[in-house]
Amino acid sequence: MSVLDMFRLDGKVAVVTGASSGLGVAFAKGFAEAGANVVLAARRLDRLEETKSMIEALGGRAITVQADVSKPEDATAIVDAAIAAYGKVDILVNNAGLSSAVPATRETPEQFRSIVDVNLFGTYWMAQACGRVMNPGSAIINISSVLALTTAGLPQAAYASSKAGVIALTRDLASQWTGRKGIRVTAIAPGFFESEMTATYPDGYIESMNHRVLAGRVGRGEELAAAAVFLASDAGGYVTGTTLCVDGGITTT
Repeated sequence: MSVLDMFRLDGKVAVVTGASSGLGVAFAKGFAEAGANVVLAARRLDRLEETKSMIEALGGRAITVQADVSKPEDATAIVDAAIAAYGKVDILVNNAGLSSAVPATRETPEQFRSIVDVNLFGTYWMAQACGRVMNPGSAIINISSVLALTTAGLPQAAYASSKAGVIALTRDLASQWTGRKGIRVTAIAPGFFESEMTATYPDGYIESMNHRVLAGRVGRGEELAAAAVFLASDAGGYVTGTTLCVDGGITTT
């Protein structure tokens, strides 16, 4: 097998949550281009159908599942749909997430819980459901954030703490499953990428952060998708339990 062949995902089945917009679409497109059959999950079914159509236009295969990953039963339903359509699950990209920017003295319990329910609990429910059916050689990729590792000027206690929890969860699941089940578990901590989430930031905010980004720009979706393909493929076969920062260098400043 050549080095380039090691990045191929032909015949693999990849579940991508939060696949209705933004980075979820980029992940789904990247995995389809690498040869995987894709299971697209999110709450907005109409937007999922758009992602599916895009993948099919590229010659790929995809199914859609309307689901809320904060509900364990919905996580199970996503996996059941994957098994029914393709017979297995090889890859999970835990991308579904919510953001907030509420000052800590004003954030309500409901606001805080809503973020943690999706970002941390949802990541766990999906990993748990997939871990029950995955075979040796499978891979789980949890999407964290650089805000789990640094601050960036916005009040994001719920978001930052939930994403830090994702990193700790990644280490623990890798410890439990890599040696015993042959499932590699890694995390990606993205920096600033154009998405629905960053579109809600105050005007000029991302530009004000450019002095901390060594690359001097926001990231491109395909750059993040390429990192995920690496971690999911044989090319990343000796990588587990770690977090890969794809952030243009912001965590070094």
